Amino acid sequence: MTFKAVFWDMDGTLVDSEPLHAAALAAAMRSEGLVPPPDLHERALGQTAAYIYAMMREEFGLDLPFADWIARKYSHYLADLSALKPRPGAIEIFHALKQRGGAQAVVSNSDRMIVDANLNAVGLVYPGMKTVSRNDVREGKPSAEPFLRAAWLTGVDPAEAAVVEDSVTGATAGLAAGMTAIFWPESPRMVAPPGAITVHSDAELRAVLGLE
Repeated sequence: MTFKAVFWDMDGTLVDSEPLHAAALAAAMRSEGLVPPPDLHERALGQTAAYIYAMMREEFGLDLPFADWIARKYSHYLADLSALKPRPGAIEIFHALKQRGGAQAVVSNSDRMIVDANLNAVGLVYPGMKTVSRNDVREGKPSAEPFLRAAWLTGVDPAEAAVVEDSVTGATAGLAAGMTAIFWPESPRMVAPPGAITVHSDAELRAVLGLE
């Protein structure tokens, strides 16, 4: 398929940052005397900081104000980004699409601080690059708003755009925006939302995006 625009999720899709997010979240919980559950990573995958904070308060009894909580979590996350790497094959596909001339944007549920830090860490920065962070919209994924903002920024009809996502939350947002959702999970056990196209390798993703 050929799309006029491709909108990429960041954490877990372009950048292999989910382990670092999981470790930072667990460390922040432990710093407040809370015990991270075994399924913490799965429950937090693709969610906004506000959603995770609400979960911390309702299920684990966190009593820190949101600003203090997020500062603590991000202090753990940003302490050392030296091990942060691109997801294998992802940035190569991004560059191949850029060379072909199609519009692209990075659309994330992370705050602007994390978006900029991650993209800089993996060297994915260039003049005119379009990015949408959680701070740029009223509602994060699974709302359609982040992807619709990307469509507006690039001047592309949502029906002619594809999103690449590793989470059900993100793929659901892409579908809600009227876009083709390509679900590229890190775990083969994850099931795509109805209507999404599932790929399990960078080669399969290339084929769906018309690069093969």
